[in-house]
Amino acid sequence: MLIVTNADRRALAFCSSGARLWFARHHLDWTQFLLHGLPADAFEAIGDAFALEIIAQARKRVADGQ
Repeated sequence: MLIVTNADRRALAFCSSGARLWFARHHLDWTQFLLHGLPADAFEAIGDAFALEIIAQARKRVADGQ
């Protein structure tokens, strides 16, 4: 299972305040995301540009062995 992490958000230079609002709008747990990440499935279900871009970044991170 692919886990999207805060490191993926930072790699894309998405600001914390904007991301936090996005998480609240989509009923995702910001604290869980910061501490442990969230499954990519949660982002895929949303399917907007932010969700798809952060999933792509998570896949790149995993492919790069990080």
